Amino acid sequence: MSRLRRALDDERGSAVAEFTLVGVLLTVVALAVVQLALALHVRNTVLDAAAEGARYAALAGAGEQAGIVRTRDLIGTAISTEFAGDITASRTAIGGVPVVAITVRTTMPVIGLLGFARGLEVTGHAAVETLD
Repeated sequence: MSRLRRALDDERGSAVAEFTLVGVLLTVVALAVVQLALALHVRNTVLDAAAEGARYAALAGAGEQAGIVRTRDLIGTAISTEFAGDITASRTAIGGVPVVAITVRTTMPVIGLLGFARGLEVTGHAAVETLD
């Protein structure tokens, strides 16, 4: 019985096992933080491009198509043209003020830049300018 007890109390080799377990855990946490940062970067970049496209479309003399083209160019330059596939524009009113709304539906990155198609939807608004 004492031989079995000594074998159970022996901690040789446990540092290697602990290092492996902790190392794997820390690697997974670090990769998750990097992936979250990438997803937030894509979201913020697409949202900013949609808002800039809406401001461009809201200029006097410009139309919704000009805002869509501007949004597509900004997304293509900042991230990739693959993220600029589904962009729509509409005119509406918010609080009685006419506005242009640019909506972008794109991939929500889950693993690297791969993810769910149309998993992210953002809309940028801008008040319409008129020549009076």
